[in-house]
Order: sequence, then C-alpha cells, then structure tokens
Amino acid sequence: MTSPSPWIPKLGAQLVLASASPRRTWILSQLGIPHLVDPADIDESGEDESDPQTLVLQLAAKKAIETSRRRPGDLVLGADTIVYLYPDVLGKPGDPEHAREMLTKLSGREHIVWTGIHLAFDGLPLAGRAVPATVKFRSLSHDEIESYVATGDPLDKAGSYGIQGAGLGMVESLQGCFYSVAGLPVAATIELLREWHLQQTNGLNQA
Repeated sequence: MTSPSPWIPKLGAQLVLASASPRRTWILSQLGIPHLVDPADIDESGEDESDPQTLVLQLAAKKAIETSRRRPGDLVLGADTIVYLYPDVLGKPGDPEHAREMLTKLSGREHIVWTGIHLAFDGLPLAGRAVPATVKFRSLSHDEIESYVATGDPLDKAGSYGIQGAGLGMVESLQGCFYSVAGLPVAATIELLREWHLQQTNGLNQA
C-alpha cells in the first residue's frame, strides 16, 4: 500500500496515469502519490517533429485527453518522452536493426531527452510542462551496441535506451532530471499537481 505523499495534498479526485510505463508508475509510487493506471491508445503519426518541446507536450496532452474522456471525474496525467538528436526525433525502434542504427548515431554525442506531462479532466486539457535533459553517451564499440541490443531492452524505449536499466552504462554525463529521462520529471509533476489542487481549493473557497 502506498504511503501518503508528503509532497502532494489530497487531490480531491482520483489520479489516473494514462501510460502503461512501469517506470512512470514506480516514480509516482516512490513519491507516495496514489494513482490508477489506464493507458491511452493514440495515433502518434502525423505530428510536427520540427519543435520537440511542442511535440512532446502535444503527445502528452493527447494521451491525457483520450483516457480522460472515458473517466469522468478523474484527474488524468499523460506523459510522453522523446529523444532529440538534432535535427531528428528518435522514437521507439521498429526492430533490432533500427535500434542498432539509433545507438550508433547516439554514440559519443550529446542529445536532448524531452519529457512532456499534461493533465486533463472530463476530456478537457488543463496544464502541462515539457522538461529537457541533456545526455551525453560515451563512445560505444560495435560489440557493446550488439550486446545491449541483444538484451531486448532498447526495443520499447525512445531513442533505443532506458537510463534506469542497463542503458545507464552508455551514459557519460547528464544535465537535468534523471527521472525525466526515465519518463517522469519529479519536480514538474509535483508542481503541476500542487497547482491543480490550489486552483480547486481556491475555487471552492470562492464558491
């Protein structure tokens, strides 16, 4: 059972995470934030990838809204993470060969990991945040890339790696929030939920 959060007051609504990511639900649980999981199923194709900050916010909002439409009265949190290696957005690889290509591009270079979070209520978008973190990979050998791809870990992750697992061994440096790279920026999530609670409280006081 999750202990009460010292960071988030009682929200007055059930929080629902519109993501099947075990990393995101683990982060919320570590923060002591009670929540349910109800993943969104959205079409991510056709989005403009020229502005990664806008893109990741749009995707997080679409996820939140899609789940919120079937969960009236619940507060829904959507999240999305992309890897940006100028000028390309690196999504999830289609197969092991695609993962090898991505990891080869990232080897020895800096890239930006953008994670967007967005709230929705009764099918309407509320507020969101987009959080960047700069990650630099050390130079990877062919054998290292092959060994990592063979674990299967890259195949369901943006940019073909997860920093919270074996992929951490590729990282030379990180500037920003580690948990944002893992899928859910801690400070931004706390701030977003506290702001929503404050707005609800002020609304009740003024009624």
